[in-house]
Amino acid sequence: MSCPLISNLDTVRVTRLDSCGRPVCGEDNGFVFDCLASIAMNPNVDEGDDISYKAANGRQCGFRKGCPTFNGYDLEINFFSVSPEFIEITTGNPVVFDFDGRPIGYDDCSVQCRTGFALEFWAEALGEDVCEAEGTGGAWLYYLIPWVTNGLLGDLEIGSEAVTLQLTGASRSGGGWGVGPYDVMPIDAAGTAGPMLTPVGSSCHRRYFLTSVPPPEPVCDYTPVLCSTSP
Repeated sequence: MSCPLISNLDTVRVTRLDSCGRPVCGEDNGFVFDCLASIAMNPNVDEGDDISYKAANGRQCGFRKGCPTFNGYDLEINFFSVSPEFIEITTGNPVVFDFDGRPIGYDDCSVQCRTGFALEFWAEALGEDVCEAEGTGGAWLYYLIPWVTNGLLGDLEIGSEAVTLQLTGASRSGGGWGVGPYDVMPIDAAGTAGPMLTPVGSSCHRRYFLTSVPPPEPVCDYTPVLCSTSP
């Protein structure tokens, strides 16, 4: 399928990263949900400086266009569900627990610039041939931003209408996501699900591809991040 159409945003997963952009393994380091409105990825570009060579008589002898520098993406995530786990992973601010150890709220304290998270999301792909491959249940466009920092909650207004929260952040290149700790794509002709076949490049901010591996089920709770012990 060479020309898939992007349908609705389906599922989102965030994963806690350490200060070097590597996934943090353990029980409480992932979160999967689907109660969100939109994700915007706005390029942050330094346009560079144009150079113009002008003679004393005012004639332009030469011109060199400035070379733009891509700094990354400025992210805006608009969501409805006030999940302490999601906010804790993405902003680094602490969770408030009840007497039984369950997350019931969160504190707004400061911008945790040394923390980070990975952002994955799936959108259904539409097309006449998305189900042609035997054994597949459809296709999704998979997006990965392997390192997001400076997570910050935006304005919050509570009134008579539905409440939408906004989280902003910025992508970074580098990091240690590699091929990731999750099964997100087929790795053989039988459609066996596995990690990405190639790691994200050190200068890259985003990756997306078509996959027949479905997204994880949203559970609105911490989910484990299981890292391989193989060398």
